[in-house]
Amino acid sequence: MADGRHHGRTVVVGVDGSESALEAVRWGAAEAARRNVTLRLVTAMAWNQDHVIGRVGLGGDYRDIMLGAARRQLAEAAGVAEEAAAGRPVEQQLVVGFPVPVLREESRRAHMIVLGDRGHGGVSGLLVGSVSVALAAQAECPVVLVRQEEGRTADEGSRPVVVGVDGSEISEAALAFAFMAASTRGVPLVAVHAWWDLVMDPGMAALLFDWEAVEADENEVLAERLAGWSEKYPDVRVHRVVTHDRPAHALIEESRQAQLVVVGSRGRGAAAGLLLGSVSHAVLHRARCSVAVVRPLDEKEN
Repeated sequence: MADGRHHGRTVVVGVDGSESALEAVRWGAAEAARRNVTLRLVTAMAWNQDHVIGRVGLGGDYRDIMLGAARRQLAEAAGVAEEAAAGRPVEQQLVVGFPVPVLREESRRAHMIVLGDRGHGGVSGLLVGSVSVALAAQAECPVVLVRQEEGRTADEGSRPVVVGVDGSEISEAALAFAFMAASTRGVPLVAVHAWWDLVMDPGMAALLFDWEAVEADENEVLAERLAGWSEKYPDVRVHRVVTHDRPAHALIEESRQAQLVVVGSRGRGAAAGLLLGSVSHAVLHRARCSVAVVRPLDEKEN
């Protein structure tokens, strides 16, 4: 069985000087320590020859100011990383270019990409920025969006990892990531399988379906998907949730008591060529905890 791990040896964090990005640095530093890999901090500066993109006419002096600000952002992020995971190797990289293509290139060699849930330039009230959504769809490694939670409690580190399982091979990469995440944290794994997501009149549905038989079949589907991973990670206690609900809604509800939700970048119902499915898109925007979006194994190999 493929284990779904990316071959990269770095956890890459996108840095833009925002508090959200610093929260992502803290998360990424802890994850790098858990996985025994290097932490890499990357900031992108959109500069084209003699001017800042979008600000025509600003020359070399302004470029130097922008470079200085970017270097200070990286230095501040490195300081936060050292506090979060003392002793871990930390790399810093300033790249001229737009954030999405810069981080997409980083994803070709990374173990995962970590981003804050909102950065500079974000629209007030919009939980997930365009960079996060685009990168979740295009990156060649898992992308983690770190949610800034209000009113954090002391038990946050003991909360479970949640993973969405749709019964297809596409969710294998998400399961691989989720089991490892739960194992390295020493927390339970909640495997969620929502087995009906079509709108139908309840009276008509009762006539058309033997719900007990359907539920039994869906429980078996989930058990089969989990079997191999449970053997590989015997230390992970798994709680199965098989529910008659819309997949996105079920995962968002579970996220209220979780520290991380893991989803595939596209699921069984996604259209061909659509890299970010409707479920992963909804969870990315509405989950109450951090979210990891994991591409299918066959896509990462091509």
